[in-house]
Amino acid sequence: MMRWSRWGLGACCAVFPLLLGGCSIQGKLLGKPAEDLPLPPGIEVAFNHNSAHRYRSPITGRWREGDDLEAFVLSTIAPAKQDILVAVQELSLPKVAEALVAKQRQGVAVKVVLENTYSTPWSEEHLADLVPHQRKRHQQLEQLGWGDALLILQRGGIPTIDDTADGSAGSGLMHHKFLVVDRKVVVAGSTNFTPSCIHGDPDDPQSRGNVNHLLRFQSPELAAVFAAEFDRMWGDGPGGKPDSRFGVAKGEGPLQQVMVGPTRVGVLFAPHRRSDPNQGLVLLQQLLATTKKTVDLALFVLSEQGIADALATLQAQGGAIRLLADPGFANRSFSEILDLLGTQLPDRNCKVEANNRPWRKPLDGVGTPRLARGDKLHHKLAVIDGRTVITGSFNWSPSAAHQNDETLLVIESPRLAKHFTAEINRLWKGAELGITARLERKQARLRKLCGRLPAGRPNPVQT
Repeated sequence: MMRWSRWGLGACCAVFPLLLGGCSIQGKLLGKPAEDLPLPPGIEVAFNHNSAHRYRSPITGRWREGDDLEAFVLSTIAPAKQDILVAVQELSLPKVAEALVAKQRQGVAVKVVLENTYSTPWSEEHLADLVPHQRKRHQQLEQLGWGDALLILQRGGIPTIDDTADGSAGSGLMHHKFLVVDRKVVVAGSTNFTPSCIHGDPDDPQSRGNVNHLLRFQSPELAAVFAAEFDRMWGDGPGGKPDSRFGVAKGEGPLQQVMVGPTRVGVLFAPHRRSDPNQGLVLLQQLLATTKKTVDLALFVLSEQGIADALATLQAQGGAIRLLADPGFANRSFSEILDLLGTQLPDRNCKVEANNRPWRKPLDGVGTPRLARGDKLHHKLAVIDGRTVITGSFNWSPSAAHQNDETLLVIESPRLAKHFTAEINRLWKGAELGITARLERKQARLRKLCGRLPAGRPNPVQT
């Protein structure tokens, strides 16, 4: 089977020229390209900041490092013959919408589930009605001039629902990012189907998009697991009975495990009630407890005290920890990254989070990667002992575990782990470790505002 990592954008253009809207001749390569690592049978992975590959950005028109995740999605849609199930927080890529409409016209059944915040065509929104984040998104999509993906879906007759279809105000977030094709292929990972999550922001030429990845699995067994989750949310679709289920109403169960070739893949869908022993945060703590030597993490959010305590136990046992966090979230008052750094911050009301446990011995291997302004470290991944990959849409937070519709993947594969370790190694180069200048400035501002801060309760397992 041809691996994505051996497909350049040029190969994809040769196969799908209408979908990709034309392609340029590849420029001259300087030096010897890095040799691709082997992948487990039936599994492919793509990283949009991959330094070993490059593609021409549809935003700037320039060559850039990375795998084209939009082309990755389009190449999954193109062979569809039976049905396509899409569950993503946001879909604002017109080419993806056009590809789905083209498939619908060919007789393929297409269904789309969205987060209610992003289920209205942006071209029909009024700026005065939007909060600042949504207003910026609207302006960026307008600036791109690519068209309105949701309007394309509507005009193409694609049925869509969001997480208010159950009659509620919606779950915390419909945060899934998965695609199922013909009940045999699954695409999942950390990536929303948006320009800023894949290619970058149009108002900053240095932007390369939020740091993300996608996995593709060739497996009817795994596809059946994802299709069942989709069906719980879909019910009988728009305009039918109120039988869609989102949030805790879905009644999610324990980790489900299937074999993709020789590889064991576990899937846990969220949310769960806090008292449910199957919930995702408990699973993560259990997985961290299996660590024998090393754990590498690249996280958008870490805001669960139990995870910080599990890492403290691991450090006390001699485990080696490398943790990279998104710069924007790492320094928030509720971030457990502060615990690992042996410090804390008050919130805007000068209150320190209850139950904080700053480490007596700060973790040396914690930091934030250097990214272009506006770009985020959007991974939600860990690699344990070079053999177990944890990933998906699931941020390491109580919201993900107890409120949002989420996917948490646990993949037992040393081969795949090497790809994710290489991604973390790439991010590690040049990362700012320890208490950064940015954090020091914020601490100084808050000391001036709030005065002396109370000491946190030290973690009891720290020595």
